[in-house]
Amino acid sequence: MIPYGRQDISQEDIDAVTEVLRSDFLTQGPAVPRFEAAICAATRAKHAVASNSATSSLHVACLALGLGEGDLLWTVPNTFVASANVGLYCGADVDFVDTTADTYLMDANALEAKLTAAAAAGRLPKVIIPVHFAGQSCDMKRIGALARAHGVKVVEDASHAIGARYLDAPVGDCAHSDICVFSFHPVKIVTTAEGGCATTQDDELAYRMGLFRSHGITRDADRMRFESDGGWYYEQLELGLNYRMTELQAALGVSQMTRLDTFVARRNELARRYDEILADLPLTRPAQNPDAYSAYHLYPIQVEDRARVFGELREDGIGVNVHYIPVHLQPYYRDRGFKPGDFPRAESYYDHAISIPLYAGLTEADQDRVVAALSAAL
Repeated sequence: MIPYGRQDISQEDIDAVTEVLRSDFLTQGPAVPRFEAAICAATRAKHAVASNSATSSLHVACLALGLGEGDLLWTVPNTFVASANVGLYCGADVDFVDTTADTYLMDANALEAKLTAAAAAGRLPKVIIPVHFAGQSCDMKRIGALARAHGVKVVEDASHAIGARYLDAPVGDCAHSDICVFSFHPVKIVTTAEGGCATTQDDELAYRMGLFRSHGITRDADRMRFESDGGWYYEQLELGLNYRMTELQAALGVSQMTRLDTFVARRNELARRYDEILADLPLTRPAQNPDAYSAYHLYPIQVEDRARVFGELREDGIGVNVHYIPVHLQPYYRDRGFKPGDFPRAESYYDHAISIPLYAGLTEADQDRVVAALSAAL
């Protein structure tokens, strides 16, 4: 079976984790700050706050921005459920903005129209989460400008996009957002086994995300309400969570980050090759924004008779997948009032979507096998 995604683990990665296992710290040691520094270096962000998953990072980002009861969060239907769920975790309501028909990203025109209507109705969202699907950045310059005009905060869900660029700047520099979140799940660009990280240029947001990540507790004397009794003293200032990243995860991440540019370049090389050898097949390839350099976490195509093609590819040993079932069509969200037809472009994409294998370790021979199987199925 050729999977749709796979981690790339080197001996250096193994050695880095082994070194931690032999050290004095398995959690809350020096590796996590090193990993956060590596993320800052890659993204030009002032701060990076690592956690045990991208979902956790999205959650603490929303908490840091003050999202709560009575508030509203908007994201896109074409994403993993976590992008929406984090709003509910905070007690807010959730709604969606439809995607474009060709990039499957948040449609800035739809966002503008929805913001205008929401402003007139007095029900603007507090937070918008655009999702950089498949590794490609949304039109963040326009999304950020629209959000600022309405006083709305922006969290980029860049779970697919570490190493990507937009307007010749790294995704994660938060030039058009308040916070940007990355995922380090094994099928992502680089991995920490499980893990996430949020970047920001804002000192206070970084502090608050760090606070919520670790039980709402601080040992910073300048932040405490009462005078410290001694070196053991700490204070809980917020109702936080235990979302900390371990030293093992961070050590793996530090090692993986040394190959980030290599991983992304290889994915782009394979994507260009797919573009060429799929050109004559009856399918739709993903469009690319000329202002963006994708990290190519996924290579999503659209085909007719998706269920049959999907089944035949799986039977032929090609581990295709589908990203994503629109969130608003999940039973939980239908119970909240959403229904088919609410976001037609995201639904149309889903009806035809297949993600074919793409990862840094994929060989040209593997790629040829994928295309041969796809050609036969079509």
